[in-house]
Amino acid sequence: MIQHARRLFLALGLAATTAFSAAATPAAAQIPYFQNLLSASQTKYAAIVVDAKSGEILYAKHADSPRYPASITKIMTLYLTFEALASGKLHPDDKVLVSPHSAAQAPTKLGVRAGDSVTVTEAMDGMATKSANDMAVAMAEKLGGTESRFAALMTLRAQELGMQNTHFVNASGLPDSRQLTTARDIAILSRAVMRDYPQYYKLFSLQEFTFRGQVMANHNHLLGRMQGVDGLKTGFTNASGFNLAVSAVRDNRRLIAVVMGGPTTAQRDQNAEDLLLTGFDVMRRRSLGEKIVVAQNMFEPTELNGPVVRPPSEQGDGDQTSLKIELASAPAAKAGKIEVAPARHSKAKWAVQVGEFRSKADAHHQIALVEKKFSDHFDGVRGAAEKAGRKYKAVFTGFAEADAKGACHALKAKRLACMVIEPA
Repeated sequence: MIQHARRLFLALGLAATTAFSAAATPAAAQIPYFQNLLSASQTKYAAIVVDAKSGEILYAKHADSPRYPASITKIMTLYLTFEALASGKLHPDDKVLVSPHSAAQAPTKLGVRAGDSVTVTEAMDGMATKSANDMAVAMAEKLGGTESRFAALMTLRAQELGMQNTHFVNASGLPDSRQLTTARDIAILSRAVMRDYPQYYKLFSLQEFTFRGQVMANHNHLLGRMQGVDGLKTGFTNASGFNLAVSAVRDNRRLIAVVMGGPTTAQRDQNAEDLLLTGFDVMRRRSLGEKIVVAQNMFEPTELNGPVVRPPSEQGDGDQTSLKIELASAPAAKAGKIEVAPARHSKAKWAVQVGEFRSKADAHHQIALVEKKFSDHFDGVRGAAEKAGRKYKAVFTGFAEADAKGACHALKAKRLACMVIEPA
């Protein structure tokens, strides 16, 4: 009943969202489900919907805010594997040695003993379906010599693809506070896989594979459940929440949806399905001459049925509860395409956010710490604690664009959270 009401409301919301407006309709306040949904504070949630052909953004929420990728990381590990296959550096039947380091990775994994080997095909199947951490590391060592060197190649390729806010330190997505990305960057990566290696993209549509007599199922529950879905990848850690990059085709149109920080597997999947279904309806109605987009602020998952009970892991990404990082919300994304570079604005109106805190005193403490430790980058700008709901954002204003980006780069190099905010 709730799902039916939600779908009905989405249809009504779309009908009211004309002339490329991005505001939620007033009707949202009249339905308790969406009233709760709109008021929810989701510090981990982020989402984006992209037209795979044109790159147009149909919907975005916190799309540029830093998030942990978890096992969605393996899309990049596989991208570099596809690159090696396409260039002839690697062949499907080549052997991939499982080192003591790769064998020692936390589950989920295939459990191949150190000194044993698998084929490239088996390693790819293991990564795409089982989300096998041992296979991701074994492939990283084969292609890069060491996992850390391969992670540097991953970050370099990410930058070349336009993933400006992504940094990799491992090939699997296992917990590390330095491994960060955004929903927008994952959409860019998903689109790149389809565009650059369509011959290998079908790997993401495998619902199961058999390894040494054992059948292993894909963690992407929308495969086979939602019409047209043919990829890509799930991810989960305690710190990231439930992540999903998914793509589907209907009526010769392909959409990509990325949902990060879902509170449960079921709510993440439902959220992604709603986004895709609404996106396809937008595309259909545009073909009939309507000018509409997906309405903003309508899709964040909420914990409607009491406290969320999470399993220790969905796919063995591990436990990140001991890691601390402030995940701040970026300004609402503007309509456009994921390749488009940010517009240039007046010289000294950029800002830098260095954290979000429960108390004003904590925000001021962070401002003082940053001013002291990074005085070269924050000299001459003003720090202030800005109230945002029940929290306080520590924000410095008065930067030129290059200086703001340089300041954030310095903080991130020391594993501190930072976000560049462009002028409104």
